[in-house]
Amino acid sequence: MVPTEGGPTSGPTVLRMLLGGQLRRLREGAGVTRESAGWEIRSSESKISRMELGRVGFKERDVADLLTLYGVTAADEREALLKLARDANSPGWWHRYGDVLPGWFQSYLGLEAAAALIRTYEVQFVPGLLQTADYARAVILLGHRGAPADELDRRVNLRMERQELLRRSNPPQLWAVLDEAALRRPIGGAEVMRRQLDALIEATAAPHVRLQIVPFDAGGHAAASGAFSILRFGDQDLPDIVYIEQLTSAIYLDKRDDLDYYALAMERLCVEAEPPERTPELLARIRDELYRG
Repeated sequence: MVPTEGGPTSGPTVLRMLLGGQLRRLREGAGVTRESAGWEIRSSESKISRMELGRVGFKERDVADLLTLYGVTAADEREALLKLARDANSPGWWHRYGDVLPGWFQSYLGLEAAAALIRTYEVQFVPGLLQTADYARAVILLGHRGAPADELDRRVNLRMERQELLRRSNPPQLWAVLDEAALRRPIGGAEVMRRQLDALIEATAAPHVRLQIVPFDAGGHAAASGAFSILRFGDQDLPDIVYIEQLTSAIYLDKRDDLDYYALAMERLCVEAEPPERTPELLARIRDELYRG
């Protein structure tokens, strides 16, 4: 089956994954090895592997040659796949922030833009999708203290524009679990934190946002090793992705064993955390205890 168009909310990252998965199924159905496919497009087996995983861009000529090799002759099927290749090479909205955006995070933005469900655990900061502009600026300053003002503005604007996906007509479900430490760490000072906690309380009223807090008295827990996110997509051809951010890079996991491990850790966190209906009360308590004006 030819995959449908990704539509306006799908980024090039996801379109590459869809096309790569379809090319893999066509290759396997035709009984062609990766080595033979690589030879056909004057490349290597590893290039075919990266294409099928959606980790590189697609040359339209290469896709056309592979379709011929795999026996795809129907004009409408070929054109649908070639159009997908063209769309997959189109830059996402974040492309204009390329001067302040590392390549490894651009991939995440493409996945996030197309996700149907985003589950995230944060131990140090409020999740980027829920940060106020002032809080975001204070977080960004931690890693870019010497940056000029216009660069800081662009980094903050990028984070704010990223949040637009929660305000679109078909937003993803966001399920965030925060360690209590993230709420008590005075990023940006008392006034910034007070407004940030107010914004979180407001966010809990949205039907597509679920927020839970792991209190200090829960002790050690299943995700003591650090923050991570799990992205799930509406297209059944796309696997879940675990995203783990590091200082200068990120890890993307999609193997079943890894997904099961992190999914279990997330489920345990949700059990250990206070239930979502208590979140507004807990946020207000922390705000009034630590950050009252």
